[in-house]
Amino acid sequence: MTTPPALSGREAVGPDGQDIRTPAIMAVVALVGFVTTLDNTIVAAAAPSIGRELGLNLTTLQWISIGYMLPYAGLLLAAGALIDRIGRRRTLLAGCAVFAAGALLGGVARSPELLLTARVTQGIAAAFIVPGTLSLIRTKLPESGRKIAIAVWTAALACALALGPWLGGALAEHLHWSWIFLSNLPFVCAAWFLLTRTSRDEPVRSGVPVRLGATVLVTISLVLLTAAVVTSGGVVSTGVLGGAGLLGLLAFVLSERRAGTPLVPARLRANRVFLGANALILLWGLGISGIVFFTPLVYQEFLGMGPEEAGLPLVVVAGAVICATPLVPAVTRALGPHRAVCLGLLVLAAGLVQLAVVNGETAMAPRLAGLVLAGVGSAFTAPITGHALDRIGEDDTGTASGVLTASRELSSAFGVVLIGIVLTSVRAGESAAGAADGPALAAGYAAGLLVAAVLQVAGAALALVVLRPRPAVQSMPSKECEGT
Repeated sequence: MTTPPALSGREAVGPDGQDIRTPAIMAVVALVGFVTTLDNTIVAAAAPSIGRELGLNLTTLQWISIGYMLPYAGLLLAAGALIDRIGRRRTLLAGCAVFAAGALLGGVARSPELLLTARVTQGIAAAFIVPGTLSLIRTKLPESGRKIAIAVWTAALACALALGPWLGGALAEHLHWSWIFLSNLPFVCAAWFLLTRTSRDEPVRSGVPVRLGATVLVTISLVLLTAAVVTSGGVVSTGVLGGAGLLGLLAFVLSERRAGTPLVPARLRANRVFLGANALILLWGLGISGIVFFTPLVYQEFLGMGPEEAGLPLVVVAGAVICATPLVPAVTRALGPHRAVCLGLLVLAAGLVQLAVVNGETAMAPRLAGLVLAGVGSAFTAPITGHALDRIGEDDTGTASGVLTASRELSSAFGVVLIGIVLTSVRAGESAAGAADGPALAAGYAAGLLVAAVLQVAGAALALVVLRPRPAVQSMPSKECEGT
């Protein structure tokens, strides 16, 4: 099989010695990060329009929303392991094609069954293309380009997270809700085309068996656990789902310890930086994801904004992330990843506290400072993923990327539930004391902001410990080395 001209050794390097594929890989990183994250948030604002047209009740609408999240989070770990075995290019190209098919099906669906099928299809595809793209950063870019690529990835995720509620409302209001899904197609098709020009097929690692039993077990367990915290169908059903999920995860952990070829290699489980990075992602997601989810609701109910207008303040957060992202590599080099991430999380916490302090105001202007601080602080969480991937072997990048992304997806689900519990509890107390619905909701939101800020401060302290570079240890050559 001949090598495509764009991938040949001569033409992959420009006159200045730089790899000419790097900009294309950066574009793939931005496209995949944006479109897969956008599908987490864009449906929420358009859910009422979908429900009215298809005659769906609230429970069915919830499943339309989480139909993307559950397979995405549940399959990530298995997907990462499979990527390391069958190759990144094959996985990414197939994943993009399946994602596009799901988007097209969602755009033409006029029944809840087809729409749910489309969402599940997109979630399955996202579980493969996200860790595949992160693995591409680790294996196809020089070390100098990895930090920039991770910063681009973080900026794309933050923009999609911030723009999703506004964009969903705008498309549903001015066009039709089907464009929420059809708008995915240009992003995915562009990523697919660039991938054909930037990577080669890797040899299949057929000698390493795939543990299908463990794959099914961990996937079902994560789906059950996520369903328990997202659906909130009642104490009994939540307890049954959550308990089954936890038991399944416990069984998975025990089987991993006994397996000769575990899905998560022992070297990853023993890696201090990798484990710490997952904990940091969980803390960040537990706080910020719930806040982003409830912000449009509060702005509509308390400030009287419309659906589209209520999503606009989150654009300020996205703009701050974009403006701060170019500074991240330089600050990380100057301070080290541990101090850069610590600083970012503290700035994010300060922004959340500022928003809580001015939450009683009925104008938007007092909130701008907090929104900007939240965006700037979020931008400086980029080194978490990059530093973790730099501390693992190349053969483990797919698995590691899957675990890191699963942590982010699961933290999003738990974050919505955690902040939701705080919000509803405080709101109920305020309502019982005689407060009107809007102010009661605002009080609950302010309490959620403070809880989220505490989580970021905890993450800042943890970052100083787990991301601190270890001093190089110099040792005398061993006798084995001397003899080689």
